[in-house]
Amino acid sequence: MKKFVILGGGYGGLTIALNMLEKDLPDDTVLVLVDRSPFQGLKTEYYALASGTIAETHIRVAYPVDPRLILAYGEVTEVDLANKQILFADKEPLAYDWLVIGLGCVDNYHGIPGAEEHSYSIQTLSQTRNTYQRVNDIAPYGQISIVGGGLSGVEMAAELRESRPDLNIRLIDRGPSLLSSFPSNLQQFVRDWMIEHHIELRPHVSLVRLDGGDLYNQDEIIKTDVTIWTAGIQPTPVVQALQVPKDKQGRILLNEYHQIPEHPEVFVVGDCASLPFSPSAQAAQAQGKQIAEVMLSIWRDEIPKLGKIKLRGTLGSLGKKTGFGIMGKRTLMTGKIARAIKSGVLWKSKRHFG
Repeated sequence: MKKFVILGGGYGGLTIALNMLEKDLPDDTVLVLVDRSPFQGLKTEYYALASGTIAETHIRVAYPVDPRLILAYGEVTEVDLANKQILFADKEPLAYDWLVIGLGCVDNYHGIPGAEEHSYSIQTLSQTRNTYQRVNDIAPYGQISIVGGGLSGVEMAAELRESRPDLNIRLIDRGPSLLSSFPSNLQQFVRDWMIEHHIELRPHVSLVRLDGGDLYNQDEIIKTDVTIWTAGIQPTPVVQALQVPKDKQGRILLNEYHQIPEHPEVFVVGDCASLPFSPSAQAAQAQGKQIAEVMLSIWRDEIPKLGKIKLRGTLGSLGKKTGFGIMGKRTLMTGKIARAIKSGVLWKSKRHFG
């Protein structure tokens, strides 16, 4: 039997599997979905799990059950493009005929000494569990510092305020404002919310070292009990090790069909793919649908016809009662309606994947 192997059961990988299972696959081909976990975790909600406002079961999605789909679990250590094999930490290699690399991302510590050792993450479900444990063990009136003023940092700070009103929460960023990629009026809305809810904002902080509870802003020492890192991402080490052309962020350059040009049997989806927009669950799902279309066209001996990926917008939450976002290119939203729409998107995602 030929094997179409999908590495990673995240938004992109699972979208590919579901779309392909809706169609007639070749009789001599099976799908193999590889992941370290027996279920998908909805990563866009990890901030809420780390804060303690939702249970883990709320963001779990079961993988599909289908005789054409083989579920394989393990930690991928290497992709051998030359020999068309997947290497694992604790099991025999897996050969493939076609491959999708959707292994996601890891934190980018920007070469700051001590950052990885002395901070907590919300990149994986396992890391988020650890963060939840540490955050919720802090004694009342303790100090939490969140490094990174992008969407993840903002949502983490706001949700934590709702979960632990007793804590001192600080949001640190090296730039002049939170949410630097958002319009200025949305930035102001979020800043005002943070100030109203007694979250300390520290812009223009250039960390040079972390040492336990000491954050070194050049010569200044910022004291903290716990540090949560949300200051950027990069492709996984497995992708970093691949000797293929990449962009400045280390993401793999692809052709118009989401294939590695030198290895057309290999597709890349999600955070590891070089796309004309920022990594997101929405982008991974859109890309996943197109990869499924391409592969089904190849099996039918047809030329794939793909349209341009169009994203619907970006939504963020400030706790469970308010939010903000951009719908399309210009429509700005704030308040309860934005939060309700985000909740609806989560419900729809769980229903679709489940």
